[in-house]
Amino acid sequence: MRFRGVKVNRFLWLIGILSLLQLASCSEERRTSVKDYPVNTAFIYSNRVLVNGESSKDERKRLTLELDNYWDDSLKARKEQRVLFWYRIKNPPVFDTVNLSRSRNYMNAYLNSQGYYYSNIKDSTSIDSVGDQFRVHTIMNVTPGKNITIDSVDYQLDDSSLQAITTQRMKGRLLKKGDNYSKQIINEELDRLIKIYRNKGYYKFTKEDIYAEVDSSDISLMNITLSPFKQAELIAATAKKRLENPQWDVSIKKRTTYDSSKLIQYRIGNIYFYPETKLSDVTDSLPYDKSFLEKNYSNVWMRYKQGKFKYSPLKEHTFFAHGETYNEELYFKSMNTLGQVGAWQQVDGKIVPRSKDTLDFYFFLTPTLKQNFTVDLEGSRNTGDIGSGNLFGISTNLSYRNRNVWKQAIQSVTNFRTGVELNLNLGNSNSASDQLVQTFNISAGETFAFPRLIQPFNRWKGLRTLDNKRTLLSINAAYVDRKNYYKLRSIVGSWGYEWKKVYRRTENTWLFKPFNIELYSLDTLPGLDTLFMKNPFLRNSFNTGNIYSQSLSFVRTFNTTNSKNHYLRFGIEETGLLFGAFNKLKDNIYRYIKLEAEYKQTKKYQKSIMAYRAFAGYGYNYGSYPGTSPSTLPFFKQFSLGGPYSMRAWGLRQLGLGSSNSYDSISTSSFRDRYGDMAIEGNVEYRFNLATVAGVKIGSALYTDIGNIWNIKKNPNDPNSVFSLSNFGKDLAIGVGTGVRIDFTYFLIRLDFAYKVKDPVRLGNDGWMSVRKFNWTDVRANGLEVPNFALQLGIGLPF
Repeated sequence: MRFRGVKVNRFLWLIGILSLLQLASCSEERRTSVKDYPVNTAFIYSNRVLVNGESSKDERKRLTLELDNYWDDSLKARKEQRVLFWYRIKNPPVFDTVNLSRSRNYMNAYLNSQGYYYSNIKDSTSIDSVGDQFRVHTIMNVTPGKNITIDSVDYQLDDSSLQAITTQRMKGRLLKKGDNYSKQIINEELDRLIKIYRNKGYYKFTKEDIYAEVDSSDISLMNITLSPFKQAELIAATAKKRLENPQWDVSIKKRTTYDSSKLIQYRIGNIYFYPETKLSDVTDSLPYDKSFLEKNYSNVWMRYKQGKFKYSPLKEHTFFAHGETYNEELYFKSMNTLGQVGAWQQVDGKIVPRSKDTLDFYFFLTPTLKQNFTVDLEGSRNTGDIGSGNLFGISTNLSYRNRNVWKQAIQSVTNFRTGVELNLNLGNSNSASDQLVQTFNISAGETFAFPRLIQPFNRWKGLRTLDNKRTLLSINAAYVDRKNYYKLRSIVGSWGYEWKKVYRRTENTWLFKPFNIELYSLDTLPGLDTLFMKNPFLRNSFNTGNIYSQSLSFVRTFNTTNSKNHYLRFGIEETGLLFGAFNKLKDNIYRYIKLEAEYKQTKKYQKSIMAYRAFAGYGYNYGSYPGTSPSTLPFFKQFSLGGPYSMRAWGLRQLGLGSSNSYDSISTSSFRDRYGDMAIEGNVEYRFNLATVAGVKIGSALYTDIGNIWNIKKNPNDPNSVFSLSNFGKDLAIGVGTGVRIDFTYFLIRLDFAYKVKDPVRLGNDGWMSVRKFNWTDVRANGLEVPNFALQLGIGLPF
């Protein structure tokens, strides 16, 4: 249908946008109301920090945001967002000049911690009267001055062993000549050193045993001169130097040690595991309980009462052994890894010194619920192209989970699913079938997660440095019988490895599947052959085949700053290279390579978030398979765009390919899903809060999506569906939109509205929308009317 009164609608939209822009341009103070204020008494209405000086723009912005947190509590106007651009202040504090000096002191202390010791802070206030309100506006004008730089760094530990360890680890030092001085960086350097020492066996050495000595004096003042004028010149020159280029010397020193045990390097003694600890147990008393059964594994004891666990998963995830030098990092890594295996819900540890240089370790592990069984019943309605077009489906799913298979903390999930689709048009003259049961399906699957890497290199030392090691085994079999249309049988199995490597601010996750087998068998029946004639594109969903593949994926998440998060993913899948070398197999399996890359970034601001995403995928089919097109990947391995999580101005899988309009030529069928061998997409989203209602955050976003999918091999019948650099700009689709996000903390519901700014299939204007001839719908060459917008309902953020 077409919308009438387009000119009126366009005018109303223009008025609405201009009104919002005018409202947003007003200062925040004019959009802020006050509730429960002291009548006829001056109260705090607004606070501002203005940072001046020669610092960089980013540094001034950082200091402005940080210093805003250092107002005295009695001088801070706390605003809460109500709806959109409106704010409210409730119970504002009474203005008192004493609180100004406190705020100056707090801000000056913070600047000192950041290396600004020559700052200048001045306050100013103004009062506005609105009815019986006396609103006080406070401003802090801050000139930080020059940041102190580090002139020299040295380490004087007064102990040969500590000094040698420190010298060996100088490469990772955080204090360097020429860097800006701050208390935070000194604190981090002291933490780094303590971590190094405790990882080298110094169990009792703490941060209280070392300190940083800072020398701000100028050595030129030590020169002896008898001339008072010369001395005055030196003092003046030194004062000028401090203002223009202040430099300090930093020395890390060890305090006088009165307890000699602090300088002893401890070794690992006995290790005790209590894998059946109850939440109600008092762990301090368990080592003295004589009722436990024991098993000894070379200075490692497992104490138990029921024998629920074997020793192997405990050994696999303990990263230190008897006789080794104590390493605090490996101790905490062992506790964290044991807690992530899945067999235990809580892991506690205790270290007990024994004799002069020996430490005994106690691990108390509380088991989680071993097994559970769930039953799900689902219903669905199907009005698709295949069959009577009005089906009611009912299915049940049985799931059994075991978190401690064979007493080795192996996780397993067993699934069994069966269901039918019933013909709701039975007895109707328009029904395409006279059978009640139209579809029958049944499937069963088993998944195992072994808490170790099962491979022949058990003595490979590099394995000890990996985190969350798992071996994954899965197998699934399914059968679908669609009456009069097709019968589909499938067996899918895989064997893979997953592991992580965690650094300071970086987490790397690897997933390697050396074996992945997918076997499909399809019998097409007369009803499906008839549909293929009506809709050739439907055949793409039935180009099943056999796959013997290997895949590798890598994911890195890291933080460059406290407000900026990054996500990077690479993936590669190859099938047919090895098995295709056999003549009996190469013509019966798919042979292709598929590459994917994705990057995401979020940057947090005080009241909003900027999010970015870029994705690229490429697949190349270099083999052939009987009965299918050799030019593309199987459809279930291809890329698609459109829907609530990508290219939101288009329906699910409704974008592409390129600028081809071939799919629009099918006017008698609703099946127009598009798949391609190549995809490129970019997304930018600005997220912000609208209001908070009963603890539920309501937010919104402004976003744009850019991208498309293509095939990569030439197709004379549809050249516009093939990727070409010369047509890249023409083929790109662009959508813009906004939406509402309701955040319940545990999950988020999202409703997005998006409009097609540039549709590669749109006739005229190179696919771009027309502002003068704005339309909600578009008419294709064959007369098909399609919407220029889409509403998308999603769970969670789009990326």
